[in-house]
Amino acid sequence: MRADRLVSLVLLLRQRGRLSADALARELEVSTRTVLRDIEALSAAGVPVFTERGRHGGFALLPGFRTELTGLNHDEALALLTAGSGRGEQVFGLGSALASAMRKLVDALPEGHQATASDVAQRFLVDPETDLLARRQDTEEVPDSIMIEVRRAVLAGHKLRIHYAAVDRAAKWRTVDPIGLVTVRNKGYLLATTSGADRTYRLSRILAAEELPEPAQRPDKVDLGQVWQERSTRFRTGGNQVAVLVRVDPARREELVGTALAVVAEEADTDGWLRLEVTFQDLRHAEWALWQLSTRVEALTPQSLRTALRDRAAAIATRYGDSF
Repeated sequence: MRADRLVSLVLLLRQRGRLSADALARELEVSTRTVLRDIEALSAAGVPVFTERGRHGGFALLPGFRTELTGLNHDEALALLTAGSGRGEQVFGLGSALASAMRKLVDALPEGHQATASDVAQRFLVDPETDLLARRQDTEEVPDSIMIEVRRAVLAGHKLRIHYAAVDRAAKWRTVDPIGLVTVRNKGYLLATTSGADRTYRLSRILAAEELPEPAQRPDKVDLGQVWQERSTRFRTGGNQVAVLVRVDPARREELVGTALAVVAEEADTDGWLRLEVTFQDLRHAEWALWQLSTRVEALTPQSLRTALRDRAAAIATRYGDSF
């Protein structure tokens, strides 16, 4: 254990420069007395650590001293840093071990990549709303060719061109300024802006992607957790939300509820169906959700939604009316 602590102490000094005994004690979760003994042990072992006296003094390493960690390539280190940027420190009481591992990983990367690796913590967010022990079998797959381009643009701070298929719309090309990547309930999202407007894109709906050489218009520092919380809250509570009164087959209730923002009221109907008042983001969202359930659901209000569903059904009937 002491050997691991000594390595962590050296890495802290390498990556942060001069640190006081109190600061080192907090980082290593030991007493100040233990830190002083460890400093003495490092000096005795030939590690060039020296003491700076005075009010702003502390311990530091001679410039140029470097530790090494072999066996990891750049992408492997990024993967582990990404895992550490989520809630990994909360699992099985491994907070101290994870912090030590993250320091070693950053230190192991070539000089030109260390800033990029450190940036992962603020550009990648792993499952902020999901129990890490939840089932994982429904993870959405994204082709490697697309994911590589998206990840490169996010980390490099470059603009990104994507061929995106929004729900119930034809795919089209868009140029965006990527902010970060978030995975929630096994689904991946790209958080970006377009002409200054917030945009969130489902990774599984990106059909092609191309990193562009132009720099993205985005802040140098970002709290991705806060950005995600603000956007998801705005999606649930803002915009042109619409309340819809529906009748639904009980066997399809969960599918309906799963696509809605909220269930306001629910009661049994006379024929064994359920009568629900549910909230959707807007009329287009409501139309899409109810269309998925075909004849096993009926919109009662608003009339504009009934009309939209009727017109869609009529268009389908017209298209296939002379097929037989």
